[in-house]
Amino acid sequence: MTKLKVDGKEIEVPDHFTLLQACEEAGAEIPRFCFHERLSVAGNCRMCLIEVKGGPPKPAASCAMGVRDIRGGPNGELPEVFTNTPMVKKAREGVMEFLLINHPLDCPICDQGGECDLQDQAMAFGIDSSRYTENKRAVEDKYIGPLVKTVMNRCIHCTRCVRFTTEVGGISELGLIGRGEDAEITTYLEHAMTSELQGNVVDLCPVGALTSKPFAFTARPWELNKTESIDVMDAVGSAIRVDTRGREVMRIMPRVNEQVNEEWISDKTRFIWDGLKTQRLDRPYVRKDGRLQAASWAEAFAAIKTAVSATSGDKIGAIAGDLASVEEMYALKSLMNSLGSENLDCRQDGTALDPSLGRGSYIFNPTIEGIEQAGGLLLIGANPRYEASVLNARIRKRFRRGNFPIGVIGEVSELRYAYDYVGAGPDSLAELSSGSNSFAEKLRGVKNPMIIVGQGALSRPDGLAILQAAAKLAGSVGALTDEWNGFGVLHTAASRVGGLDLGFVPGAKGANAATMLKSMDVLFLLGADEMEFSTKYAKFTVYIGSHGDNGAHTADVILPAATYTEKSGTWVNTEGRVQMGNRAGFAPGEAREDWAIIRALSDVLGKKLPFDSLYALRAKLYADHPHFADLDEIAAGSVNDIATLGLKSGELSKGGFTTPIKDFYLTNPIARASAVMAECSALARNNFQVAAE
Repeated sequence: MTKLKVDGKEIEVPDHFTLLQACEEAGAEIPRFCFHERLSVAGNCRMCLIEVKGGPPKPAASCAMGVRDIRGGPNGELPEVFTNTPMVKKAREGVMEFLLINHPLDCPICDQGGECDLQDQAMAFGIDSSRYTENKRAVEDKYIGPLVKTVMNRCIHCTRCVRFTTEVGGISELGLIGRGEDAEITTYLEHAMTSELQGNVVDLCPVGALTSKPFAFTARPWELNKTESIDVMDAVGSAIRVDTRGREVMRIMPRVNEQVNEEWISDKTRFIWDGLKTQRLDRPYVRKDGRLQAASWAEAFAAIKTAVSATSGDKIGAIAGDLASVEEMYALKSLMNSLGSENLDCRQDGTALDPSLGRGSYIFNPTIEGIEQAGGLLLIGANPRYEASVLNARIRKRFRRGNFPIGVIGEVSELRYAYDYVGAGPDSLAELSSGSNSFAEKLRGVKNPMIIVGQGALSRPDGLAILQAAAKLAGSVGALTDEWNGFGVLHTAASRVGGLDLGFVPGAKGANAATMLKSMDVLFLLGADEMEFSTKYAKFTVYIGSHGDNGAHTADVILPAATYTEKSGTWVNTEGRVQMGNRAGFAPGEAREDWAIIRALSDVLGKKLPFDSLYALRAKLYADHPHFADLDEIAAGSVNDIATLGLKSGELSKGGFTTPIKDFYLTNPIARASAVMAECSALARNNFQVAAE
């Protein structure tokens, strides 16, 4: 810790703080454009000028000077800085005037309307006049992809976008070329940026130079209602804010959550919102004479009742989809149990995970924040860049600190960091376990080794054997200790951990998802769209979901439900953290919340469920599964469960691991309904090559 004085006020701060951070700790407001806590220091906007006592007779850039860099007085006086002297005021006004020389000052039409740092700081620290009379320079707008709109006349060369894409995104596609008045930020060859995190530059840009292209000129911030919620596009559970106007979602923004997503979100999370209103199911449908026809709720329920009463409990099944919340899975499980059915499954992809193996066997035990404490990493059948982009940024963050060996078993791909390629499949895993591969020594030689097992390895027929082999390896390299649990399963589906916690898996005599699809008399699909429906032989299928996607195409009855922004629900992320999403708007037409549909259906089937409200449902849920009541907490997995798992062994087959995500932008029904995601997907298939606009 270091002591210093800021404007006469004595404070104590950590010795790694910059003077800017120290001043803010003391309660002084320091303007800045280029400084950002999560990026390297550039020191090129000069807005954060302060006066250092005993220093040179000129203002100092507080972002680039640390508290260790300033000296106290000759008689042991504390180092002293000033943020409000006439010199500082004059310097800031001069910098602001300089920055605005070429800025078009088009505040009425800038798309950042009401949220612009430049406008705020020009009012607070600038002057009310300008001495500039010459023509302003004009810079051509750049094409950097379908997500980020550029108005380069406004750019003040703070280089936040360059530093973010290089340091966090891991791409070297943006840069500053030219000198003096000819300097400009560009991709040079004008092609679309390839990062899955590029949308974050919209939030980072302190002026209106980079804005959201899909959102451009559709709404003003003061028109929007803002709802804090949770993202379900992957299993990371990023904290988001959903902005709505009326019942329409207009944009999705990140919220700061240090444990999960810091302040970043993936492009799929940010730009998915146009898919929330297209291809929606807004009324029930019943298949008559081979065609789906609009019907009333009573007709749809009557058709289901007829089908259910014509069969027995062992021929009724339910499959939960990737976006389902805990509440509706709990309601559906309760209904299935009352009908005498054990045919339940939340694992559409057939992954080998099972709650009977213990919670530690299916959650990301090191935690996302814990990645920063890891000493080495082995990825088995996982591609975090596509499966969990924000988590991948955390791995890159740890990689950039150095001394972090990374090994990969699976496909060779660009992960945004260097790694040792260990092998393609189970053979390489067996070599590591036996110690014949040198990477095993690297893992043993570090403190806190970490092993991440992806769904690409677990959704194979030999998935359980691979899970056992990975658990055994974790034990042998020292990843399972009292202080550190380095065994993590990386999920791709937001609903998966919550479903496993609930026990939404086949009972003793129950059938799994693939079997149910082929053999059930009545099959309930709770937003399950990611299966191979061409092999479907189930006699009567009921689809409860929000979009007319794969699951709805073959259904006999469709019950329209709500999306994640239209209901209050609980999700559990890949690390086992319980999170709650809030309702930002209402579902269209006759669509209802999923749990309410299941409750109403149970009444018609004569198996009335014991709750009439979401509050009553949650009370019952918390009584049966208490850990769901602890929001934002992780019920830790046991190291012993993983050690026990590692003692067993199964038959490993041949063939390399492949990632389950073939197209990052089209992984769920909402994404497939989005025009923006379709454009990104087409660009990605075309290797991001497109003629500049």
